[in-house]
Amino acid sequence: MKRQQSNKPGGLVIVDKPSGFTSHDVVAKMRGMARTRRVGHAGTLDPMATGVLVLGLERATKLLGHLALTEKEYVGTIRLGQTTITDDAEGEITEAKAAHGLAREDIDAGVAQLTGAIMQVPSKVSAIKIDGKRSYARVRKGEDVEIPARPVTVSSFAVHSVQETEAEDGTPVTDLLVSVECSSGTYIRALARDLGAGLGVGGHLTALRRTRVGPYKLDRARTLEQLQAAVDDPEGGGLPVMPVGEAADAAFTRWDVTEAQARLLLNGARIAIPRFEGDGPVAAFGPDGAFLALVENQGGKAKSLAVFAV
Repeated sequence: MKRQQSNKPGGLVIVDKPSGFTSHDVVAKMRGMARTRRVGHAGTLDPMATGVLVLGLERATKLLGHLALTEKEYVGTIRLGQTTITDDAEGEITEAKAAHGLAREDIDAGVAQLTGAIMQVPSKVSAIKIDGKRSYARVRKGEDVEIPARPVTVSSFAVHSVQETEAEDGTPVTDLLVSVECSSGTYIRALARDLGAGLGVGGHLTALRRTRVGPYKLDRARTLEQLQAAVDDPEGGGLPVMPVGEAADAAFTRWDVTEAQARLLLNGARIAIPRFEGDGPVAAFGPDGAFLALVENQGGKAKSLAVFAV
């Protein structure tokens, strides 16, 4: 069966985002490097944060919304003793309270309460829309914003070190080096805020690095400087792009279909799909190994979410 492939199949680029850049800043840089406007990202990172940012080029942009729903991992530093308006070091300090002498068992108990399936109130200075307007825009106008709690899952929340120190304003504070594995939509700075509030001293996030998005880890990530150097190298292979099929195979359950099944899928027919573990999307591959479509099980039938071969 012959298929007409796009002249620009695209793929994923795994970026190690620098601090001080928004996710949109990185997208703008990538548009210049890849010489295409069709670039998107799978889940934002705050400007202060660094680490794994998954970008999609051309056809791979159709994968991004599904990749954004996968689990993520972070390492970061939580400062106990100071509260900020943004729940991280980017915002002004709104309250300070001495936080030396905290018992480790109390810290661990607070962390345990924020682990598992929890209801979390996102940070007020965030992109969440309240009555059609971004929460951060309302806060900047001086409005008192109330964001409803929503369910998130914190699979792992571990404290690796506890260090008592002094903040620039002289407040005795305690810094925690932590790692977190969590579902999409979890705010790590909200975990810092809530841990500090539970301990009665306040808290905020002072550093954050994302080490994984789904199956994509830091070892696959490249800095913007490394990516630009690859583009500029006349003897190199150009921009390191992970092909769409490889990206889908790594992120989703794989379903190898027959030639007849492939033809039916690409014509929009809903064919019987095997029962796979989990409820997420399934990547369908043809007998020649080509990535055909991302599908979901709907009543035992494969419903196409995005088609990648025509």
